Amino acid sequence: MDIVHVERKILQKNDDIAAGLRKRFTDSGVFVVNLLSSPGSGKTTLLERTIASVGGRLRMAVVEGDVQTDRDARRIASTGAPVVQIITNGACHLEARLVDDALESLDLDSCDVLVIENVGNLVCPASFDLGEHHKVVVVSTTEGEDKPLKYPKMFHVADVCIINKMDLLPHVDFSVERFRKYATEINPGLTFFETAAQPGNGLDGWLAWLRSGHQRCVQATAARAR
Repeated sequence: MDIVHVERKILQKNDDIAAGLRKRFTDSGVFVVNLLSSPGSGKTTLLERTIASVGGRLRMAVVEGDVQTDRDARRIASTGAPVVQIITNGACHLEARLVDDALESLDLDSCDVLVIENVGNLVCPASFDLGEHHKVVVVSTTEGEDKPLKYPKMFHVADVCIINKMDLLPHVDFSVERFRKYATEINPGLTFFETAAQPGNGLDGWLAWLRSGHQRCVQATAARAR
């Protein structure tokens, strides 16, 4: 069996579905972010704080990916944002077909920003396009500054890196400068934000980036319609 050949066929099918999703998102004027991290980085808390901070200025919806349980989806639902749960039953990543299926339960016309919170994993999700406009990787100060060296593909494909749990920096052995150096050696174009999601600090830059992304998406949709 040619394993590499089979893998390529699987990824090609995924990419074909993802291309259709991206066109659908752009046609609808919905800005889509694929939120990625290892387990425990605080990305669900970051998402809760983000939804609360944008208020009515951006209509946000979430596709929530987990190996088991709907705990994170219930947390997001408590914010009032529409959310659809995908349980992978052991799979370590989301695929485009799963997102496509989840959209049957979401009204894109009532959404400005869609966040796909991927399964906590810095390996497999890096290889799967979900039709998003940008991949955003979240890393916490408690994880170690060498994450870009250990998981280079994730940082290579990401457009944004959020360094979370900055409030814990005085209590951990983590150098923001070294982390940024390692990450930019892999991807010089990375945009960085530093946040402390639990207390809700440092979100302004991240929120401005989301608003700007949505505005660009709306402009692209209008241009396609002309």
